[in-house]
Amino acid sequence: MRSLLSLSVVVALLSGCGGEPPEELVQSAKAKVERAAAVGHLTRGALEVLGLMPVYTCGEPRRGFLDVATVDLSQRLACATTTVESLDAVTDGVVVTFSGPDCQVHGLGLSGRVFFKYRGGEDRMEVEADLRQLRVEGVVLPAEVGYGTCGDLTSVWVKAEGDIPGREGHTLRMDAKVTKRPGMPILGGSSLLLDGTGELSGPDGVDKLTLTTLHYEVGEYLPKEGMAVLETADGHHVEASFKPVLWRVGKVELTVDDHSPVTVPIVR
Repeated sequence: MRSLLSLSVVVALLSGCGGEPPEELVQSAKAKVERAAAVGHLTRGALEVLGLMPVYTCGEPRRGFLDVATVDLSQRLACATTTVESLDAVTDGVVVTFSGPDCQVHGLGLSGRVFFKYRGGEDRMEVEADLRQLRVEGVVLPAEVGYGTCGDLTSVWVKAEGDIPGREGHTLRMDAKVTKRPGMPILGGSSLLLDGTGELSGPDGVDKLTLTTLHYEVGEYLPKEGMAVLETADGHHVEASFKPVLWRVGKVELTVDDHSPVTVPIVR
């Protein structure tokens, strides 16, 4: 998994805040920023998986919609197979299984299974997807996602709890939602806006993470816009404000405690 900041950038950041930092502080700051970026990436990826199935069209019979939607998914992804079953009078389940070495979505290899539940009727539908038996690039995706649609409210959410991929000994707990912005698709579109709160736990304690309107393009590792804030276990307040510059070039303004922000260019 890619790092957000190089070691030299973190050194420059902390050195500009008054004096040469000790090596252990440099290593700690680098690790915390990388873990926050990894959690945002995992959360965004979970929402992209939710978008693989077509969004329920209000007014359609639930089972009729699923019969068409599963065929549509299989036609778009030859490596995906689907089964549909009735769970109770108001709920249908769909199991999507990904197989084969070339099973890729947005450039990421998928294997394992996703369990969807569709609950409700023509005037209100609640959809949940359990991703905990899905592997993305060989890594388990410890998340559940879902959305509610029809009526007066459309909402999309993700809850994740488990190991942080590629960060041995560190775990996450995340509760996030997608912000609805006029003109921006919620699912199946090219971008999403992510807000959420969570905790990152490790040998050094628990860091509290807040994500505010992070704007992700589908398949990208780093956000285009928005802010991530870390309240670290060792008492530091770190803000990372992402801003676009050119097509695939952006910048992040990093602020540690009360020091002046430092601008770092990034390539998404």
